Amino acid sequence: MSSKTILLTGASRGIGLAIAHYLLSQPAKHNLILLARSHPPLQQLQSQYGANRVEIVTGDLTADSTLAERAVGVAVRVFGGLDGMIVNHGTLGPVTRLVDCDLEAWRKGVEVNFISVVGFVKAAIPQLRKSHGKIIFTSSGAATSATNGWGLYGSTKAALNHLNMTVAQEEPDITSVSIRPGMVDTQMQEELRANHMDVLGPVQGERFLNAYKEGKLLKPEQPGHVIAKLVLDAPHELSGKFLTWNVPELAAFQG
Repeated sequence: MSSKTILLTGASRGIGLAIAHYLLSQPAKHNLILLARSHPPLQQLQSQYGANRVEIVTGDLTADSTLAERAVGVAVRVFGGLDGMIVNHGTLGPVTRLVDCDLEAWRKGVEVNFISVVGFVKAAIPQLRKSHGKIIFTSSGAATSATNGWGLYGSTKAALNHLNMTVAQEEPDITSVSIRPGMVDTQMQEELRANHMDVLGPVQGERFLNAYKEGKLLKPEQPGHVIAKLVLDAPHELSGKFLTWNVPELAAFQG
């Protein structure tokens, strides 16, 4: 496989960091444009794999409307184009029941989880048309099932899935896939257990606690590596679909 240039958001930890390590460790020596709020983990990747292969873009997704255009611009200027994009950033909060929600906090959450994603898709489309590239969205099972306090998170993930279908409908030269990664051992799970059990309630809270206690949480590398492989080689017949990371349809990208 020849070297490809991939833009990855939410790259500093969890699934995003696992994706970055996988892509950068491949013999093809892929190039990455990494975006995150936290700079040090990205610098570590740059030091480990080489500044000639890793470009870093940081900024506030809610305050910097030029962030997406700047990131795509870096891909074109430094590496000559863009072959794929993984949209992996997002926020869980605010985790509150609807009766207690703060509308301004919701607006900020929607800005991070959805409006900024539209910005990245819009900025990337012209280059991905040229390369017949891929867009992979990290979605969630919350898009199709309700959890106490997750109204913001689930709603924006549902919107993300619809955006994925819209890309597939409007852009026949781009392959766009939305992935449900399952329950993964990440900071989000830690935050839930530490801060939000009262909002979740006893039944749903117990589900998250038991998954942790019984060792059922996935390692970030499990869905992360599937997502990484998809951004390189997803077949066009998957475009527009919302798929769980380990379904038989994705068997070729597992293991």
